[in-house]
Amino acid sequence: MAVDRDRVAALVRDLLEAIGEDPDRPGLRLTPQRVADAYAEFFSGVGEDPAAPLAHTISVTRGPAPDTLPSGAVMLRDIRFRSVCEHHLLPFAGHAHIAYLPGEQVVGLGALPRVVDVLSARPQVQERLGEQIADVIAGSLDTRGVLVVLDATHECVTMRGGRQPDASTVTVAARGELADPAARAEIMLLLTGRAP
Repeated sequence: MAVDRDRVAALVRDLLEAIGEDPDRPGLRLTPQRVADAYAEFFSGVGEDPAAPLAHTISVTRGPAPDTLPSGAVMLRDIRFRSVCEHHLLPFAGHAHIAYLPGEQVVGLGALPRVVDVLSARPQVQERLGEQIADVIAGSLDTRGVLVVLDATHECVTMRGGRQPDASTVTVAARGELADPAARAEIMLLLTGRAP
C-alpha cells in the first residue's frame, strides 16, 4: 500500500493550523507536500514483504566455493538504519549488527541490509524491529542461530522530556543456538566490540 500523499499533505496543513501557524505563509506553503514526500519514503516498508530480499540463496556445498563451508558465524556490522518511532512519530537512527550461523544455504550479504530497510521503513519501536529482523532471517534462511543487535539514538529521548543527547538504546534479539548467552558471547564481542 502506497502512502496517500494528498491526504498526508492535507492533514499536515490542518496540523499547522492546529498549532497556530499560517500554512500559506511563504516558509510553510510547500511544507505539507514536502512532509508527504518524506513520509512516502519513511514509510515505504508498510505492506512490503521483508523476506523477499532473502528469497535467493546460495548453496554452500554446491555453490561457487564448495570447499569453503562456513564453520562459524556470518556477520555484517554497522548497517545504518533509520526509522520513525510509532509513539511520537519522531525519528530514531543507528546501526544494526547481524550474525547468523548458516546451514546448507547462505544469502548474499547485500540482502541483510534490505531486510533492515524494509522493516525500519514503518512506524516502529526498536525492540520490535530487532525481533522482526531476527524472525525474518531465522524463518527465511537455513540457520542454526541468528543474532541482531540494534544501537540507535531516539529523538524522543534526545529532543524532548529528559533531553539526553548522548543516550543510545541497545537491543538484542537472538534465535536458535545464539539464544544461549554463552554461545552468543563471542559473537556479541565481534559484532559490537562490547562484551555482553
